[in-house]
Amino acid sequence: MTRKGLIEKEKKRILLVKKYKSKRIKLLKLYKNSDVTNLKFLYHLQLQRLTRNSSKIRLRNRCLITGRPRGFFRNFRLSRHVFREMTHKGLLPGLIKSSW
Repeated sequence: MTRKGLIEKEKKRILLVKKYKSKRIKLLKLYKNSDVTNLKFLYHLQLQRLTRNSSKIRLRNRCLITGRPRGFFRNFRLSRHVFREMTHKGLLPGLIKSSW
């Protein structure tokens, strides 16, 4: 199981990404559409001043229950171990383990 601190850090990053999303998109559009190099430089500086954790790239997909970063199913936001256990117990609606 992942340390609680890493899980909390990831939750903070998710909140920061949501908070700065519109501002980051606006600055990127201005940066890409400006032809004047001075303006481009200023927009680039403003983008750099935003916190690093507000970037979507810094997010890591983790299991909601265990916090495991690998073997992750995006549709369910669960790791493969938890997914398997929940399917066996019938906790995921519409999914059953096949046997033949």
